[in-house]
Amino acid sequence: MDDLGTQEQAVLEIIADNPFAGQQEVADMLGLARSTVAAHIVSLTKKGYILGRGYVLPTAKRIVCIGGAVLDRKYHARKEFIFETSNPVDGYRSFGGVARNVAENLARLGVATTFASVVGDDETGRALVRHLRDLGVEVSQVLITSERPTAEYAAILGPDNNLVLGIADMDIFEQFGPTHIDRIWPHLAAASWVFADCNLPAATLAALVSKKQGSRFKLAIDTVSSPKAMRLPQDLSGVDLLFLNNDEANTILGRTDPADYFRPKEAAMRLRARGAGEVVVTMGALGISVATEKGVTQVTSVPARPVDVTGAGDAMIAGTLYRILAGEDTITAARTGALAATLATESDSSVHPDLSARFLASNMHRIPA
Repeated sequence: MDDLGTQEQAVLEIIADNPFAGQQEVADMLGLARSTVAAHIVSLTKKGYILGRGYVLPTAKRIVCIGGAVLDRKYHARKEFIFETSNPVDGYRSFGGVARNVAENLARLGVATTFASVVGDDETGRALVRHLRDLGVEVSQVLITSERPTAEYAAILGPDNNLVLGIADMDIFEQFGPTHIDRIWPHLAAASWVFADCNLPAATLAALVSKKQGSRFKLAIDTVSSPKAMRLPQDLSGVDLLFLNNDEANTILGRTDPADYFRPKEAAMRLRARGAGEVVVTMGALGISVATEKGVTQVTSVPARPVDVTGAGDAMIAGTLYRILAGEDTITAARTGALAATLATESDSSVHPDLSARFLASNMHRIPA
């Protein structure tokens, strides 16, 4: 609480002891004018020590996830594709979206989680929000609009379970503009970490990164895809932890020809030079490169028996943040993230339905020494 003045600290202590205390009562106890107390309460709200009206105090160690909320449709080919004709597949439907998946993973791991996004005023949107609420995610900051349907993503997977084609209807996220960052700011300011994905518009991401400067929470961002990675500002100062794969890293760095790509280690270092505090570059089965102020460390992937790779990266992010929140450094936490990614690939769902802190712990022996 080094960012609090003496009077702010005194006001916060009274409110923490009695959340129903009125402004005049606080003023009388401290010998201050009511207008002074009101100004301190506004300041405490902006700094994240109070969540708006009613003097609700924030939950310790909360993560807020902002971004994609999607209905995923997955189609697994039973045999090799023959193009320009009908192919037999096994179809699945589940809820997805990077930020939504991360939020569900975190909730299943027992982390206090808030989710902010935008969904359509339709049954899909209502079911998506209800599913998160039933898992214990705080969803009051999800916007509902009648202007666009809830986002959808369709993944077509080959018989080897690798992605052949992905198509997406994500225009609804353009409605989550910078003003919504202002609207939900008390929830962001009160969080330990805020995680955002690049499904958000460029202006919204820029507003989040800019406004984060000087705030107490730490900011993690996932780039989602190479085109969406370009929505990030050139100056990455304010991004404490950046998640992306090597294609996305090179796209940000202006390299579009794979033959001319920076290697993951160098790409991670160059992104740190752009202002990112730490960078996690994923390389699938080849592992993870984690760049910190101490250099770049290679984290080995965990051998998997894959069923469906969809959602693996989101599980990795959640597993990493889960352990960072518990006090581990990013390199150590990324090892748990790698395990969470592997477990996700061993399920038909984008989020493993059996995921829990106990389930994760029971599989820790699979992490390579």
